[in-house]
Amino acid sequence: MREQDEQTRVLYELCSIAIHILRTAPLPVSFPSLSLLSSPPSSSSSRRTQISPAAFGSIFIGISVALMLFGSVTFLIGLVLMPLVITLVLLFYIVGIVSNLSEIGRAILWPALDSNKATPAEDYYSKNKQL
Repeated sequence: MREQDEQTRVLYELCSIAIHILRTAPLPVSFPSLSLLSSPPSSSSSRRTQISPAAFGSIFIGISVALMLFGSVTFLIGLVLMPLVITLVLLFYIVGIVSNLSEIGRAILWPALDSNKATPAEDYYSKNKQL
């Protein structure tokens, strides 16, 4: 239970660091043509909060750990579902083989039934010949 509290605290701190980084103001960009039009910056806007290198490193460690966890969960889901996918592929393969064998067997055992049917090309030719 204490370990879970520790993990929750670390996750909370990591989220607060990420929010703090996202809320910081962007670096001021000065454009020479606009500097004449704008007023000089006030002392309150020039005051910036700095983030420590340890906090900056910990946020990237947190991001990498989160990506590793999501990747391993995705891998496990794929590993569990792979036998189902292989089974379905083999089932369709066997159904295709049985279907082709039955067509071949029907053509060998009862060839007269197949020869009496006219092909669509022969039907088209006979209809157009009469015109």
